[in-house]
Amino acid sequence: MFNFFRSPKVPPSAPIKPDSAKKLTSKGSIKIIKQTNEQIQIIERIEQAYCLAEAFFNRSFTRPEIGFKLRGKSAGTAHLQENRLRFNPVLLTENIEIFHQEVVPHEICHLIAYQLYGRVKPHGREWQGLMAQVFKLKPSTTHSLNVSSVKGKSFSYSCGCGPISLTIRRHNKVVRGETKYRCRRCKQELTKEN
Repeated sequence: MFNFFRSPKVPPSAPIKPDSAKKLTSKGSIKIIKQTNEQIQIIERIEQAYCLAEAFFNRSFTRPEIGFKLRGKSAGTAHLQENRLRFNPVLLTENIEIFHQEVVPHEICHLIAYQLYGRVKPHGREWQGLMAQVFKLKPSTTHSLNVSSVKGKSFSYSCGCGPISLTIRRHNKVVRGETKYRCRRCKQELTKEN
């Protein structure tokens, strides 16, 4: 991953090349990373959001490392100690406006809350205050995006109530004997359907 905003080789005021970014590999060679238009828009939105937060608090914030390799049903994640943001490229492409309006501020608030207050509840009052005061958004802990395009394979199990789908991760835990799942309603152990 590459820190697009505080690279020692590029001054903060230098523009980011819109079609690619440079990244040093572990061997010291430079690798060109192609970026989609949506990813470039998100990088620019992140910078705008940080500028807004800096104006609100009258202080600077360290810019995060940004990645677009998140998989599954999550739209984005913030890694606090690493000061890193990760976004789901499939959901981003399908929902660019929601990412601009909600997902980016949501994830940035996690990082800013950590930088301001240290370790706090992920969606606690500090995070909620940032969402409401800095970005003028209603704090929401989850997104309502259509995730059918990123939904993983599921496996059919059953109990006394009827069929229940388990994700591949939970199915594999059952197969490896690591865990057993019970129905929340009838409390019966789930069994694999053939």
